[in-house]
Amino acid sequence: MSMSGKGMHEFLWEEDSEGRLVFLGSRGDCSEMNWVLGSRRWGTIHSPGALEVQVRRELLDNGRLREVYRFTNVTEFPVFLKNTDVGIYVTFNDNYEAAQECLERRCHTHVFCGQEASYVQAFRMGGRPPHLGLQLIKGSIDGYSVERDVDKRSEDRGDFILHPVFPAIEPGETAEVVWDLFWFEDREDFERRLLEESDFPFVRAENCTFFPGEEMGFDVRMGKAVEDGDICVECNGEKAAWKLSAGKSGTVVRISGGGQEEGEYRFRIRIGGKETSVALYRCCEPDRMLQRRCRFIAQKQQYSGAGSHLDGAFLIYDREEDRLYYSHLDDHNGGRERMGMGVLLALYLQGHEDREVYDSLMKYREYVYRELFDRASGAVYNDICRNNDWNRLYNYPWMAVFQLELYRLTGDRDYLWDAFHVLEEYYRLGGNGFYGIGIPMTELLCEMEKAGMAKESDLLKGHFLEHADVILRNGLHYPASEVAYEQSIVAPAVSILLQAEQISGRGIYLREARRQMEVLELFDGMQPDYHQFANAIRHWDGYWFGKNRTYGDTFPHYWSVLSGVAYAQLYAVTGDAGYGKKASSSLRGCLNLFMRDGSASCARVAPRQVNGKKADYYDPWANDQDWALYYAAKHRKIIQSVIGE
Repeated sequence: MSMSGKGMHEFLWEEDSEGRLVFLGSRGDCSEMNWVLGSRRWGTIHSPGALEVQVRRELLDNGRLREVYRFTNVTEFPVFLKNTDVGIYVTFNDNYEAAQECLERRCHTHVFCGQEASYVQAFRMGGRPPHLGLQLIKGSIDGYSVERDVDKRSEDRGDFILHPVFPAIEPGETAEVVWDLFWFEDREDFERRLLEESDFPFVRAENCTFFPGEEMGFDVRMGKAVEDGDICVECNGEKAAWKLSAGKSGTVVRISGGGQEEGEYRFRIRIGGKETSVALYRCCEPDRMLQRRCRFIAQKQQYSGAGSHLDGAFLIYDREEDRLYYSHLDDHNGGRERMGMGVLLALYLQGHEDREVYDSLMKYREYVYRELFDRASGAVYNDICRNNDWNRLYNYPWMAVFQLELYRLTGDRDYLWDAFHVLEEYYRLGGNGFYGIGIPMTELLCEMEKAGMAKESDLLKGHFLEHADVILRNGLHYPASEVAYEQSIVAPAVSILLQAEQISGRGIYLREARRQMEVLELFDGMQPDYHQFANAIRHWDGYWFGKNRTYGDTFPHYWSVLSGVAYAQLYAVTGDAGYGKKASSSLRGCLNLFMRDGSASCARVAPRQVNGKKADYYDPWANDQDWALYYAAKHRKIIQSVIGE
């Protein structure tokens, strides 16, 4: 066991005979967390046989742990490398078990492959410091891959592999990658620690997704003075505007640019001798996005087949093959998450006259009431033929949302009664112990009371407050769901507590919501890339809902917006503008899943490779992602007004 450091947090580490890390922890950590536990060992390297590799690890006077990886060409010929030919395993301990194990002994790993300004920000999942940072000192990293244990299914995020970028290495020449590991207290301390390396350009963005008319911009900070001649910025190959100013400790460069055309704007930045990049995204106007998506669903994603149980269903659309797809397999069937398409159309039609979309929605409504819902009992079915091989509680709140939006569209009180019976059945089945996604309780109670359903409203209110009380008692002891621990368990907990606060005004729900909100925020990364910025970590949805059935980080995945909804609810309860801005960024972050032609993708699988298979793609299936656009549309006032305040 080696020991290092000064002050409160000191490094403890163990190496194997080949110099790879077996254990890395902090002296005095009561949980004795191992931050580098994976299937492989930290520091394992894959590279061409022409390169001889040496690894050195040393403690610095400032308490950092430095790692040096040297790659020497031992052949007579130059070595040229593709972007995944060299990989260094950095096995941050990021996987899911029971919540109490995760909160103390696992970390959320936020990776930024920003060339010469790359870093990793790893938070203990429960938020208790110290947290572990990695800062690139020498070299360039342009991407990462993962290797996963597929037998662990959704629970294992996998071993991270960082891919250095090298120029051609001539015979006898050596290329180096050097980084430091360090402990930090919180996000602000992480930034401060990065800027201790005075030539490290740290990018701070307030937002990475923009609407028409908004100025694209961000800051680059360095811990040293920089001259004008040491700055060069391009956006999509053209010069971009920047302004240099002195910061509190060093230099701040404000960069702006990019056009109004919808799409990606990639900034290449050279400052103080180092290069990095930033990826921003320009969306179309929200109403236009909503219109073209709803028309695409009506025209392309509705099945018509007289006599078929699927007649009227909204199904998966395959963008590669230009056709619909259905399977009774849960995540590919005619119900469940795909109800988001019907919900989106019902919301859209409340503000737009569109006969084609309206007729499509009414046909879908007939399908839902025939195949997926029983009006007499309030039962919600998993698939066509009223199949409930799995009586899945998640389906109930989504059905209630659909019925609530139909009521708002048509004014037909029967839909309010339906939503009431659905949530009654949800609670009869044990829903008060289940962290359901998207329960629309405050909205539904408001509509019921205005419609004269006071008795039923009081009954539902009682069930819901009992539900919130269960969450109060559980605290951070989150129950396992379809994944043992994940963002879409914590986010519903916060949402339920905040709705209970709105209903009761008791104060106790708000206090607990704030405590659990701190845990929820740790899922979010703030890398200056619109795929990752303000998008919560999720890493299994591309397998369950995608055509290519690939595990791996999904940046973005549409359920990331559940965090944005929780931020918006806290903003509504407290008026805290900081959470309004967080809500705006989170709700914007998934809009790149929606294409110009109105099609969409259920997930972007982010790593360069997953288990050696090429990734870094938007899945070809438009499946279940429309909940992201629904919530963005519902909260459009927040997403369009808060940024820039």
